[in-house]
Amino acid sequence: MRYRVRGRSDGGEQTLDIEADDEAQVRSTVEAMGMELLEILPDDASGQGRGAGLAASLAFRKPVFDSALFTQELIALLDAGLSLVETVETLRDKSAQGINRTVLTRIVSALYEGLPLSKALEQQPEQFPVLYVATVASAERTGALSEALKRYHHYDARLAVVRKKVVSSMVYPVIVIAAGTLIILFLAFYVVPKFSSVYESMKDIPASARVMLWWGRLVHAHGMVLLLGIVVTLAGLVMGLRTGAARAWLRDMLTRLPKVATYQHLFVLTRFYRTMGLLLSGGMPVVAAMEMSAQLLPATMRPSLARALEDIRAGRSLSAALPAAGLTTPVAERLIRVGEQSGELPKMVTRSAEFCDEELDRAIDTLMRVFEPVLMLVVGGIVGTVIFLLYMPIFQLAGSVG
Repeated sequence: MRYRVRGRSDGGEQTLDIEADDEAQVRSTVEAMGMELLEILPDDASGQGRGAGLAASLAFRKPVFDSALFTQELIALLDAGLSLVETVETLRDKSAQGINRTVLTRIVSALYEGLPLSKALEQQPEQFPVLYVATVASAERTGALSEALKRYHHYDARLAVVRKKVVSSMVYPVIVIAAGTLIILFLAFYVVPKFSSVYESMKDIPASARVMLWWGRLVHAHGMVLLLGIVVTLAGLVMGLRTGAARAWLRDMLTRLPKVATYQHLFVLTRFYRTMGLLLSGGMPVVAAMEMSAQLLPATMRPSLARALEDIRAGRSLSAALPAAGLTTPVAERLIRVGEQSGELPKMVTRSAEFCDEELDRAIDTLMRVFEPVLMLVVGGIVGTVIFLLYMPIFQLAGSVG
């Protein structure tokens, strides 16, 4: 049975999905992961109606290997004393036919061939990212696979939280824009043509009424073509934004705005520091950790990282090289300097990520408090202007009669 649990670790609260026979096993699994159990919520197995409703949509989705659940169960079984091969075999045997069983079968086969786990995972790059493989490889040198997997799982969960915050902050603006677009289309293709018929018999109508009359006649003559053209254009824009080139162009345009550029820089630094902290905690050298973390930086920031790497290879400290390359904040710079002096660099790099995360939270909150009212005013102003133009000739006619 699958349980959804809420637990607390040093990095904060997390929500996890765990496979277990009963709640007692859930508690032991969570404790083995080094977390404090806060709440157990059984997965909604009784919601068959809802599951049936989702079945049709899920049938068309490409199956995806659940790497997060695999990591959780791998940690629990390794901590319980099972060998690596026994652990993966157990996970394979309990998995139903599908992508999960296929992936685990490949891993077991590679392990029986004498390959280490990191090589077995490396053979399936579509399921296991390079950072995951590197974490496992570093743990194989130290013999602390379970601890390394716990760090990676915590890292992945924290990055997912950051991504969720950024995405959720865009939900409200998208809803407002969509609702405003539908209202404007309704006014343009239904209300305005109805009003334009009233202006047909009027003489000496103002310019705004003439525009409304022109639009009404255009809609009466070619309404379906116009509406279809608008719908196709909007659909084309949506599909275009799914391409990498369009998203890169949009991201470049957004990052030219001063505040947005600052927030994007914080988001990138959060991911960069978390990745570096994870790799350094696994025993990877600073230069190698920075080179692997470079994949998380946008193309515009990679030359800065290259300069920082050159400085470090030349003997400069990390706390001096990163600020010179613009890859830090004042707080992070001091934390990294303290980490170098105290010998706790991995811990301080991770702490720097947490400070960037907190600063990003405040920045997003401030931006949304300003952006949401402005967006409402813009959409409301457009709708109000259309309505005002509709009624202004009537008011003028009533004034001339009076």
